[in-house]
This record gives sequence, C-alpha cells and structure tokens, in this order.
Amino acid sequence: MGIVEILGVAGSLSLLAGWRLYLTILATGIAMHFGWLPLPEHLAALKVLANPWVLGVAAIGTVAEFTADKIAWVDSAWDTVHSVIRPLGGALLALALVDSSDPAWQVVAFLLGGGGALLSHGAKATTRAVVNVSPEPYSNAVVSTGEDVATGGLLALAIAFPPLAIAIAIVMAVAAVVVIIALRRLLRNIKATLKKALGDAPASAAVELPQAGTSAPD
Repeated sequence: MGIVEILGVAGSLSLLAGWRLYLTILATGIAMHFGWLPLPEHLAALKVLANPWVLGVAAIGTVAEFTADKIAWVDSAWDTVHSVIRPLGGALLALALVDSSDPAWQVVAFLLGGGGALLSHGAKATTRAVVNVSPEPYSNAVVSTGEDVATGGLLALAIAFPPLAIAIAIVMAVAAVVVIIALRRLLRNIKATLKKALGDAPASAAVELPQAGTSAPD
C-alpha cells in the first residue's frame, strides 16, 4: 500500500473505532491473520492485532459492546465510559499504521486518528442521547443494529479496497460533523420546550388554587 492508501485505511479505522472500537480491532486483526490486509514491512509490528490473545479480548469486548448498545440508557453509560478509550484506541490504530521512522507523520497520524475517533464518537453519543428521549423501546435497538451493519460494511470496504478508504474517511468525517450540529440543535430545542412546559405548569396550578382566607363560592 502507498502512503495515500495507508492514510486512508488509518483514517477509516480511526473513525470506525469511534463507533465500534472492539469490532474494528477484531476485524482488523482477523484480516491480518488471514492476509486480507497486506502490510508493508515497516508495519510488521501491527500484526500484534492478529495475536490470539488480542483477538480473544477484542471478541469479548465486541460481544459486550453489542449487548450494551441495544439497551436504552445503558448505551449512553457505555459511551460515557468510552469517551476516552475510543479516541485513544483510534489514535493508536492510526499511529501503528504509519512508518515509525518518520516522527512527523506519526504525530500527524496520532492527532488525526484520535480526533477522528473523537468526532465519530461524539456523533454516536449525541445520536443516542436523542434516540433515548423516545418513549418507545425499539428505536435504540434499530439504530444500534444499523451502526453494527454500517461498521461491518465500511470495515470490509476499507480492508478489501484500500484506495476507497480515503473516500470513506472523508465521507464519515463530514457526516459526523453534520450529525453533531443537527442533533445538538435538536437537543437544545427539546430542552427549551421541556423547560417552557415545566415553567408554565406551576403558573397554571397557582392560578387555579383558591387564595388563603377566602371561601369557596356557593
């Protein structure tokens, strides 16, 4: 792979780590184990992801994340805990894909990888905060399943066709920014509506209550 393909794969994996960190590590490790993701010699150290122990831990994390992500509010707690873990994991994935003999590129990859994972994590967490407001119990599982399918599909594309990875990374980054802006506006509107409704309720109740020292009308 050339530098463009490497940066594209690094960007895609980092952004996807913000959605599903353990699934991303598991899929990458499996791809390396079976030789689906050809790596240059200077990235031989990255084959540690194909280590059976690493794959086992990633598989356990994938199952735990898959389960927690389907339960309303549990997913938000899981996202809160992983607000540091996912960006750090995305940064380390990007760092591992860059030539260790070039410190400048390593710093760039680490910053962009961590920033990309944080960006996609923010979009995911904001989406779940909005979905969890819904009273019906199925929307959270539907959105979570959609994320599972999208993550798996985009991982497969990035690994099978490295030249497409840069396009995937750009599209994901732009989409994450748009989602965060739109959903934050929606959350502000919901908050303002709830505050207004709660503020009007006591005022209405006060008007209806009879004043002290007055008798009820005949």
